Amino acid sequence: MSYSVDNVTDKPKSREERIKDFVRSMAAVDQAMQPFREQKIDLKRNYVENQWLSREDMKYVTKAYNFAKRGDFDLDKFVEAFNKVK
Repeated sequence: MSYSVDNVTDKPKSREERIKDFVRSMAAVDQAMQPFREQKIDLKRNYVENQWLSREDMKYVTKAYNFAKRGDFDLDKFVEAFNKVK
């Protein structure tokens, strides 16, 4: 079984305790991100309501953005998504 040392108490933590810590941390991060998810939803809704972009336009623009953001940029996929927006 894997153990590591807790910096505060110098007491070894079991794998199970680390799993609990990890889940608590993930839940905290997820909760902190929720307002940003809601902001993205509101942003998209605003663009549709104002007829600035269609949902389909945003879908393809988002795909192109994600290609560039991930670093595995594929020019052919980008051009395909971009042409659908035109």
